Amino acid sequence: MPNDGGHTAPSAPRMPGPIAGRYRITGRLGRGGMGTVWRATDELLDRQVAVKELHFNEDLSEAEQQLYRDRALREARSVAQIRHPHVVVLHDVVEQDGRPWIVMELIDGRSLSDVLAKDGPVEPREAARIGAAVAGALHAAHERGVLHRDIKPANVLIERETGRVVLTDFGIARVSGTTTLTETGVFVGSPEYTSPERMSGAVAGPESDLWSVGVLLCASVDGHSPFRRDSIGGVLHAVVYDEIRPPASAGPLLPVVSALLERDTGRRMGAPAAELWLRTYAETGEATDTGHVPTITQDTVVPPDPVLEPAQDPTPPLTPSPFPVASPASSEGRKSRRGLLAGALLALVVGGGAAAAVLTMNGADGSADTATKPSSQPPSATHTTPSVTPSPTPTPVPAGFRTVTDVSGFSVVLPTGYDRSVDPPRIYYYSPGKEFRFGVRDEKPDPNGPMAVMTAQHRGGPAAYKGYRDGFVTETTKDGGPAALWEFTWDGYPGGGARRTFDLCWTENGRQYDMWVSSPVEKSEQGRQTFDTARNSFTPR
Repeated sequence: MPNDGGHTAPSAPRMPGPIAGRYRITGRLGRGGMGTVWRATDELLDRQVAVKELHFNEDLSEAEQQLYRDRALREARSVAQIRHPHVVVLHDVVEQDGRPWIVMELIDGRSLSDVLAKDGPVEPREAARIGAAVAGALHAAHERGVLHRDIKPANVLIERETGRVVLTDFGIARVSGTTTLTETGVFVGSPEYTSPERMSGAVAGPESDLWSVGVLLCASVDGHSPFRRDSIGGVLHAVVYDEIRPPASAGPLLPVVSALLERDTGRRMGAPAAELWLRTYAETGEATDTGHVPTITQDTVVPPDPVLEPAQDPTPPLTPSPFPVASPASSEGRKSRRGLLAGALLALVVGGGAAAAVLTMNGADGSADTATKPSSQPPSATHTTPSVTPSPTPTPVPAGFRTVTDVSGFSVVLPTGYDRSVDPPRIYYYSPGKEFRFGVRDEKPDPNGPMAVMTAQHRGGPAAYKGYRDGFVTETTKDGGPAALWEFTWDGYPGGGARRTFDLCWTENGRQYDMWVSSPVEKSEQGRQTFDTARNSFTPR
């Protein structure tokens, strides 16, 4: 059968009967330590879904089986709390034959581990695109009190048609305030991607997930984790004690990798800053300084490209963390990693090994312009990146697109079939059904510049857009001049579902332009592709 989930299924798997009277199983996608994922048809809504079946050991006591049931429900609750374009969508949780079944969106694509195994390592900019998506998903999860705890290539899916990156398998996630399997004496996770503090049994917060993102970036450009060893003891020693040596292929990603692979949790880069750095590099190809002074060994690493002097701290403000705050490691603590290693080995022995749950699934609007522009003000330091770089070179008209010459005085390349609409001073082009929406307006330039305009828009986002979230502003350029890119998710129009918007502001020929594309959140990568094409081709006349 086709392998749509990124995992090879054995021949003739046992096929469960209909689940909850509506989910008809049609094939197996993959099997992990905690469950099997099936392809199914939702016969009520006539759509394809992924259904995760929880595994039970028949020798377990009723109390132990209940622990597994509770864990599955916790997984479902944790995923349901998170609404983000790069987090797998939960549809339903049902119970049959005394066990929960979790129904999620079906992603037609491959896992990153499958990509690395079959196609080899990816280029640094693609790794940055993937890493930014994962960091953004984690930021959304952490804000809701959810830790993932098993970030690795097998749990990152890439949609085949759109390139959308989806973080899956919150199966060993911990919701703040709940009991975890680690607390009951069982170590869960994938050792090569697990942070030193989790290995040693210390309190682990959001920082632990960010360590795993650093390892993921290294694996993406090198094909495997830098902590891979011949034995589990060797892995533990490498994570907790050995000098950290990122692969030479990390190259331009070294600044962010160094800031993520920091054993001192107080020095480790957070999710918002990591996402912003990675998106900026994916967008511009410029590797900038993070302001972090690395403690990892770099003598085997190719030096990154020359960087500009850092401007201001790019870390957006954070809401109060729902997690316990781990104290930064002291110099004395850093000298005692051998003791931590011993503790990690003991935890592994007590827990009986590393148990990793593998969940594999195939699986904004009108405009990004508020009704009234908030008054411009100097850009916040928390939303400034330290580089200004040229816009991407214009490319030929892609298949399925056409050049639109608008009577108002501009030309742009858009997908075929878009209809024009005017709501002065805005001009819109809509796809059939208004799934995808392109808009543009021009006005007198703001003297504070595009970054100030978009920062003010971002600040006013919660008041202007229902469910505004995951928003940030990136400093960039358009045709060599300063520009600002604003990205955000919101709940869209009634009945339309969540949307993702990309909005660029710049000044050209004495006018200030604001151009945006929005799309359903599940099609955000396609929306981004449309936006990039429009951005590269937009020309005032």
